[in-house]
Amino acid sequence: MELPEPQFVGKSLGIAAMKDFAGLGHLFVVSFLFYFSSFMVIPAITDVTMEAVCPGRDECSVAIYLSGFQNAVTGLGALVVTPVVGNLSDRYGRKALLTLPVTVAILPLFILACNRSDLYFYGYYVANIVAGIFCGGNMHCLCLAYVADHVGPRRRAAAFGLLSGVSAAGFVSGTLTARFLATSSTFQVAAAVAIVAALYLRVFLPDSGGVSCSDEACDPLLQASSCTSSTSSSASSSEPDGDLSPRLPPQKGGLPSLSDMFALLTGSLAMSGAATITFFYSLGEQGLQTALMYYLKAQFGYSKDEFANLLLIASLAGMLSQLIVMPILAPILGEEILLIVGLLGGCTHAFLYGIAWSYWVPYFSAAFIILSAFVHPSIRTNVSKNVASNEQGIAQGCISGISSFASILGPLIFTPLTAWFLSETEPFNFKGFSILCTGFCTLIAFIISMRMRGAQSRACKKSTVQHEQA
Repeated sequence: MELPEPQFVGKSLGIAAMKDFAGLGHLFVVSFLFYFSSFMVIPAITDVTMEAVCPGRDECSVAIYLSGFQNAVTGLGALVVTPVVGNLSDRYGRKALLTLPVTVAILPLFILACNRSDLYFYGYYVANIVAGIFCGGNMHCLCLAYVADHVGPRRRAAAFGLLSGVSAAGFVSGTLTARFLATSSTFQVAAAVAIVAALYLRVFLPDSGGVSCSDEACDPLLQASSCTSSTSSSASSSEPDGDLSPRLPPQKGGLPSLSDMFALLTGSLAMSGAATITFFYSLGEQGLQTALMYYLKAQFGYSKDEFANLLLIASLAGMLSQLIVMPILAPILGEEILLIVGLLGGCTHAFLYGIAWSYWVPYFSAAFIILSAFVHPSIRTNVSKNVASNEQGIAQGCISGISSFASILGPLIFTPLTAWFLSETEPFNFKGFSILCTGFCTLIAFIISMRMRGAQSRACKKSTVQHEQA
């Protein structure tokens, strides 16, 4: 049989990619609006919390512990809820389950949009914990599963990068808008945008879920002669349930058990490695989020405007990385190399925060997000390629659950550590010590990714030799 000309293949791939990405337009709009409303309030919430808990002070251990407790409870709830919601979306469609986080997110924003007195703040605090359980991991994993339903495996790294880039664009727009709004108006605008996001989802977003036609088998032009694809082909012909493609046991009804989820995550080197890296990276990331703003307020006197500037730089770097840099580099380098580069950038990012010696150093450190933004899309792409089309929701939900588990431990570890080193009884004068420790967590994930890369290279060479001998 005659092979198609390279020019024809390239054009066909480009047309197929454009059709896939065009079909995701409504999802991108919903994601943008959701993250726009969510991130708009972040620059203001530290000052609102300090004013409600410790009025007139720049350092407050109670506020730090409240934030840590909220993150821990949210993580614990998301650990249980996210895999269940992901599995339900495999059965009942993505749109129905996406409605849950998008709608629940409206309540806490609406409360502070009405008033910011102490009573309303604590009402917001409770509502935000509930919203975090249903929104934090669920929104992201459901969007990823929706993308996997529409995009073939060869283009998923770029598609996941675009999704993260659109989310980062919402981050940029929300942060920039907050920079020019009064605190009271910030929450009102955020609540209005959250309502628009929910309405847009229900009216315009097509449903998705179940069996996908975007797998490699449905897209012969995407079948390459790489080690992974050839190994997968030989494995599928001899051992349908081989190590490279873990599968959940057949379900006759009900939800998969914890042992089923554990089997899915440990069924291959790629899945177990992704789970381990996700844990350590999320632990460091969550610890950094828990401590950073209170550290910057105590060390350099940052307020709402400085926080907005910092978040703006970080979100611009993330958006540039995921909308432009990652779609270009992903087909060239692959998600494994991008993951290593991203983790190295994440280490540098955290270490520079921890040793910051002047007010401008955090701004410089935030620019390294252009590299660390590779991490999550690379992990999710790797996971997506190692499960079946009808397991995308549960697989992404399990990874989000691991991230949520890390977000339980993060506040428990880093909240008291941060409060201790920002207090008057610190063991030694190093306010950024807890930030530095978050960098070491990311460093562990980086080392694991390097070891995984080496193990996969050796397995690839061995598989190639066996394939040639056969």
